Amino acid sequence: MKKIKYTIALTLSMLLLGHLSQAQTSTKAITPDSTAIKKAYEEWLRLDWPNFTRYKNDNAKTGLPAAGEKRIVFMGNSITDGWSNVSPAFFKGKPYINRGISGQTTPQMLVRFRADVINLKPEAVVILAGTNDIAGNTGPSTLEMIEDNLASMAELAKANGIKVILSSVLPVYDYPWKPGLHPVEKIATLNNWIKSYAEKNGMVYLDYFSAMADERKGLPAKYSKDGVHPNEAGYRVMEPLAEQAIAKALNQK
Repeated sequence: MKKIKYTIALTLSMLLLGHLSQAQTSTKAITPDSTAIKKAYEEWLRLDWPNFTRYKNDNAKTGLPAAGEKRIVFMGNSITDGWSNVSPAFFKGKPYINRGISGQTTPQMLVRFRADVINLKPEAVVILAGTNDIAGNTGPSTLEMIEDNLASMAELAKANGIKVILSSVLPVYDYPWKPGLHPVEKIATLNNWIKSYAEKNGMVYLDYFSAMADERKGLPAKYSKDGVHPNEAGYRVMEPLAEQAIAKALNQK
């Protein structure tokens, strides 16, 4: 596997160097999405399916918590990933570490959970996941499959002394990149399971859904441009709820 990854990385480097060399004698623009480079890049992503490389260097720089630090890791998909960009003040000056990756599903998060959560030794983890599974981003997923992956992440955290905050899936009426899936009922069923599982296992349930859903049980325009990803106003609703859940988790014995 290492040999394959090395070969692909070398191919990418050679292709990029070739394009740079051509630029010396040609006025043609260099585009990063040329067919050969794109193909090699997609193969690289396929091999690093959980995307370990996204936070590898950041994790090394972050290191272990300082004495007395109550570190919180936010694990999730694009909703978590985009939080730091859309509302950076929420993370500024706090021991909050964002480990969201856009587009990811629960199996991808489960695979990288040790590297991006456990090894950072947080006091608590906020898990927000499941909507991309329902959208089928990495293939068809049953609710049971999503539940199993969420439970596995929660159990791994608990076994390592990390307090668990399980978030509801945000409301979605329709996915713009995959319309017609009618996710409302699935999201409601999954959220009921998450709430029940958290209560049965002494974990904190963080309910974003109830505070954000409109009459269609979707995400209204005032909180999102595309009906899936929060805008600044949407994150403003989420932030105090997250703070309350974190405080509750940290007070647990």
